[in-house]
Amino acid sequence: YENGFRYGCPYFAAFCLREDSREGGPRVGFTVPRAIGNSVVRNRVRRRMREAVRLRLHSLAGPWAIVLNPRRTVMEAPFEALQVEIDKLFDRCRKS
Repeated sequence: YENGFRYGCPYFAAFCLREDSREGGPRVGFTVPRAIGNSVVRNRVRRRMREAVRLRLHSLAGPWAIVLNPRRTVMEAPFEALQVEIDKLFDRCRKS
C-alpha cells in the first residue's frame, strides 16, 4: 500500500503495485467489506467485479498486484460503466 498507487472511482478503490521482482502476469484480489451487505450481496458484488476484470485482464501485461475494494454503488452501477472504470484503472497501470 505504501509503495504503489491508489486509484479511486465511484464504484471502487484500487491499490496497485508493480512487482518487477516477480515473474508472470497480473494478480487481482477483491476485498468486500461487511458494510456493503450480507454474504449474498457481497458475493454478488465479488462476482460482478471478477467478471468485469476477467473481460479486460488481457489488456494488462506485466507483474501487477491489484487489490479492488468495491463501494456500495457498484451494485446499482450498469455493468458497462463498471467495465469503463476497470479500463481506466488498467490504462493508469500501463502508464505507470
